Amino acid sequence: MLRTALVGLPQSGKTTLYNLLTRSDLPTGAMSRPESHVGAADVPDVRLGVLAEMFHPKKVTPAKVEYVDIPGVRSGGAAQEARRFLADIREVDALVHVLQGFTDIDPPDPIAAAEALDLELAVADLDVVERRLERIVREKKRASPDVERAALERIAEDLGQGRRAGLTRLSDDEEQALRGFTLLTQKPLILVLNGDEQTIRPDDPLHQGIAGYAEERGVPLVTMSLQLEREIQELDPAEQAAFLADLGLGESGVARLSQGVYAGLGRISFLTAGSDEVRAWTVRRGIPAKAAAGAIHSDIERGFIRAEVCAYTDLASAGSLARARELGHLRLEGKEYVVQDGDVVNFRFAV
Repeated sequence: MLRTALVGLPQSGKTTLYNLLTRSDLPTGAMSRPESHVGAADVPDVRLGVLAEMFHPKKVTPAKVEYVDIPGVRSGGAAQEARRFLADIREVDALVHVLQGFTDIDPPDPIAAAEALDLELAVADLDVVERRLERIVREKKRASPDVERAALERIAEDLGQGRRAGLTRLSDDEEQALRGFTLLTQKPLILVLNGDEQTIRPDDPLHQGIAGYAEERGVPLVTMSLQLEREIQELDPAEQAAFLADLGLGESGVARLSQGVYAGLGRISFLTAGSDEVRAWTVRRGIPAKAAAGAIHSDIERGFIRAEVCAYTDLASAGSLARARELGHLRLEGKEYVVQDGDVVNFRFAV
């Protein structure tokens, strides 16, 4: 399962966000827990509800992402805290940095908090890159180190100028040479501004400042009020929809974040639907049909014959699988077909 770290300074709201995402009840407060906690969260997907109404399954299973609530590192905290923090985030696939944007405690400075994390990760990455370059120089007899060396030198230059390694443009050969060499600033990053009624407004100066910062660095930004999110989560689904409509929102901030993390990790969902289960299956974007079948079971991949595919939008508009077939929306695809997000798929196979 994909794993995403929630990071941020103490009292930024990251544990509150973790509780909302995973339906947990961890205690909040500055440095209240020295250890990390892991929990799974559903990826909201309205398509599953529509398919459930159509097929009346025994159960509905959404895609999931694991979230890790990593203890905050205090400003000027001990070196041991920093080492533990870096070790924890090396183990995850993506980072969500929660920034304090509420004004009732202290004047917030989310840009300074974002810059502090950027700097810490860049310094750690630069150390790794420089040690690797030194090793390449020592191993001159190693076959074809030039491609890797050139890529690392450009990454080091970008890191030194405050740019994330994930934005360094690499050729196919360079990416291949660095395969398995993942830096912290190459991991997908999403910024979350946890604000109040004032700072979550798009025209608020603080909001505009952090939005500009995120845009300059090519990093997505999700703005929400975790206090408001808690109120939303306590309502039943019908009341939630009405409440969000009154606010001019289609979805909650937690839902938007979950979907952003999923997409940021380069993942999509194909769907299966029947009387037993309606389910979203997580696969990487660009995966061929035969490999996607392996997400369900290795036997289906091994015995793959064809994939019967219908785009979700076509099935939803048709109203039933039988009607979609009558309209010619169902098609047979071979093993090289690239699965699309929202494809409703039935795999034909023989073992």
